[in-house]
Parts: sequence; C-alpha cells; structure tokens
Amino acid sequence: MGLAHIAIAGLAGLSVILSLWALRRDSPPVWRFAMPAPVAMTPGAARIETLFDYAIETGQAHSPTIVMGEGGFDVLWFEGSAEAQADVDIHHAAFRQFPEGWQTVAHGPRMTRAGLGKAMDPHQLVVTLGNTVENEARPGGVFATVVSVGGWAMASVADVTLGEAGPQAARKLNLSPFLNRSHLVKSPMVAFEDGSFGLPAYFEMGAAHGVLVRFDARGRVRDTARMAGAGKPIQPMIVPLDQGHAVAFLRDFEPSGRLLVSRTADGGRYWSPVAPTDLPNPSAPVAALNLGDGQILMAANDDPAGGDRLSLLMSQDGGESWRVLEVLEENGAGARYPVLRAQPGGGLILAYSVGNKTGLRVRLLQGDWSRA
Repeated sequence: MGLAHIAIAGLAGLSVILSLWALRRDSPPVWRFAMPAPVAMTPGAARIETLFDYAIETGQAHSPTIVMGEGGFDVLWFEGSAEAQADVDIHHAAFRQFPEGWQTVAHGPRMTRAGLGKAMDPHQLVVTLGNTVENEARPGGVFATVVSVGGWAMASVADVTLGEAGPQAARKLNLSPFLNRSHLVKSPMVAFEDGSFGLPAYFEMGAAHGVLVRFDARGRVRDTARMAGAGKPIQPMIVPLDQGHAVAFLRDFEPSGRLLVSRTADGGRYWSPVAPTDLPNPSAPVAALNLGDGQILMAANDDPAGGDRLSLLMSQDGGESWRVLEVLEENGAGARYPVLRAQPGGGLILAYSVGNKTGLRVRLLQGDWSRA
C-alpha cells in the first residue's frame, strides 16, 4: 500500500471517528410542545378597540404580522405596486402603551429588498418580499419570504436579524433539495419543551403541503414534518393543545371551499392526513390561539360565498366544532390574512388586511373572550 492509500485510509478513519463523536455529543430534539401560560384576560365584557386603520391610494398593503416587544408590539406587512412585484418592501407600524393608552410611535419602511440583499452572506439579489413572521427564538429576528428569481413558487425563507436601520444579518434556511426553493411562511412559531422552536411553513410548487420546520436551541434546522393529504394544503396555523397534541388548520389552495385540518399526537413529529372540516373557507388562512381548557379562539373567513366576511369563532372541544362570537368585517370589506397574538399584560392583538389587499386594520380585543 502506497503513502497515498495510507493517507486516504487515515482520513477516512478520522472522518468516521469525528462523526461518531459528533453523534454521541448530539442531543436529539424533544418532540413535546411547551405549553404557554394561560392567556391573560382583562376584566369585563368582551370588547374591541381599533388601534390602526391604514389604507393606500394605489398599490397593495397586505399580509400583516405581529412582532411582540418590550412595552408593546410592531405590525409588519408588505407594500408595493402589486403583490410579488419588484418594488415591494416590508413596512411597519410600532405600537407602545402609555398611561393614556396605545399610541403609534413609528410608521414606515422597515426592510427593503436592497437592504436585505446586502445583509445576506454572501450578498445576493432580492427581487421581491412577501409574508413575514416573528422569530420568537431571538429578539429582533424575523423570518421573511424572499424571492430572488421567479414568483412565489420559487420563494425561499430567510432568517433575518433586524436592527434600528433595517436588516443586520440574514441567511436562507435550507429546506428544499430543489435549489432551496418554494417554501414560504405565514403563521407564528410554536415552542417546544427543550427550549427550541418550530416554524410553520408550506411548500407551494406542485404537490403543495404544510411543513413544520424544527429548529434546535441554536437555531439550526434539525428536521421537518409534512402535512399532506386532501386538496393543496398550505399556510398551516398550528395550535398546541397539550405537550403531545396539536391541531393545524390549513388553507386549501385548490380551493374546495372548506378549511382543512391535520392533527398530531406525538408533539408534531408526525401529522394525520390533511382532511376537510365542516367549516366554510374561501381558500384563506386563519389565525388561532389556545385559550386553555380546550378552548380555541379563531379569526377566519367563514363565508362560503367569498372572502368578504371575517369572523371571530370559538371552539370548546379542541377544534372539532365552532360557533361565531363576532362578525368583524363583511359587506365588501375584503378582509383576509388575520394574525392573532396574546399580550403579556392581558388582551389580544388582531391584525388583518382589508380593502382586497389595499390596507390593514389592527384591533385590540379586551375583556374575557373565553366567556363571550
């Protein structure tokens, strides 16, 4: 055996040893959901206050998300001449609570295509931006839907760190062997018992399906779990019910006129085949929160005739059946894409698009909605 063969054999042996060492040191993810504290309800009857009513004269302002922060929250959305165009950036409004009530303390562009492209390592072209959600594992972090070529079917998910002046650092998540394309985000993250998080996402090209992206405590992608079945299920909204059980509500991209559902009993590792529910839905995403004791509060388009009506609904059996609590918008409002988050000090924040993607509305839900 020559020196070259000896060197190759030695490197192979070293590689095996290092791999075994890494496996021994590796901690596999724990597939148990971390149940949050019960949602704090403010005293009194259920009531709604409008904090922000925004519309643009031309173009689109659409798909808000809520980013929680100290003393308040920010609402982010994408805005430009039209969806998926080369002039779309991420805008925001910042809300802070003062003794006299909630106030908007900032409003304007938050993340531009050029700024995000420069923050990428290596730098790259960003043609347009789409749905954004908070990275709850890291202050100042968001996940953004990014397109460098093509349309939404060629999108990627970028992990972005935001600073005062915009993006400071960014990297694309490695989620697909197909040139890492066709994954998008819409719904808030879910927490796990080991301190890590999962990101609801969806694959849109061809056989569309929902995905739960599982991170470790350092933010590395460790695994993905698929939600597939009836229709073209996208934009999963995951609601943990206990450490092992959760329900995911999905939009049917075909559409079928029904909200889709998938369930897990093992902490999100495997999901039941996606199936239609009895709840009407005109191919639109929903927002939902676990209020405790099997109660789920949902904001959803529940009009089988179209997407004009947006309602608040309550389930008291883990999402098996629903009743309408309040009709929020109807009669041509064009309200869609809700997002719902709980305030640490009490109350719920609800944001959604209005005017068929030409504006958005932010509302504060106060009082005891569990008894509405």
